[in-house]
Amino acid sequence: MNTINRISELFKSNKKDLLSIYFCAGAPIPENTADVIISLERHGINMVEIGLPFSDPMADGPIIQSAATKALKNGMSLKLLFGQLKDIRKTVGIPLIIMGYLNPIFQYGFENFCRSCNECGIDGCIIPDLPFDIYMKEFKTTAEKFNVKVIMLITPETEESRIRQIDENTSGFIYMVSSASTTGAQKDFNAAKLSYFNRIQDMHLKNQLMVGFGISNRSTFSAACKFARGGIIGSKFVSLLEEEQNPNRAIERLTESLT
Repeated sequence: MNTINRISELFKSNKKDLLSIYFCAGAPIPENTADVIISLERHGINMVEIGLPFSDPMADGPIIQSAATKALKNGMSLKLLFGQLKDIRKTVGIPLIIMGYLNPIFQYGFENFCRSCNECGIDGCIIPDLPFDIYMKEFKTTAEKFNVKVIMLITPETEESRIRQIDENTSGFIYMVSSASTTGAQKDFNAAKLSYFNRIQDMHLKNQLMVGFGISNRSTFSAACKFARGGIIGSKFVSLLEEEQNPNRAIERLTESLT
């Protein structure tokens, strides 16, 4: 069993301004999941979130919803995804996270899911519709058994007591959602969002923070890095990948927009 967790190793390092990229497996090309991940690492990306497409992605905006629809039409499933990832650790060393909803993970079986993650070298998962209380009662023991970090999300509406519970009972990092709305690019963060970032920073949590939702340019990425270890970009990269149909050109265009 794989006992090294690359998420933990990344956050133990002194690296700052970390950049994590999300893409939807199976879109726009069904069989290029490994190619996208390899390209992202080659271009200096620190961590990758591999999106598992779902028919009702409630936390996602129109760009990622469209990619998920295309991926499902292309036949992407959890079984196929693990098949595409089975040899990924022969070439890729950065942390990898699967981001998906409960329904397909339930159908696969959560223990089987964690076992497959461990076998493929997947370090963690983000399940937006998994309530923290259910995670604690039904999932935590199994995830820890297979060394899979379950990353929890917090929003501006999350109460401080719940944030502290999450901080106490999870590891890896905390996904700080920039707003209560769905994913999607924003030009900058308003005063309310910056106040929220300040409030969370002042809590001095033990877990590191990554900011996601709305990061698409130098301004928003810089703001995320000011209040957290780094930022997570999804919709912007997904749209560039759709335009270019080539992961190298897509990530080159994205990194240019961040400098």
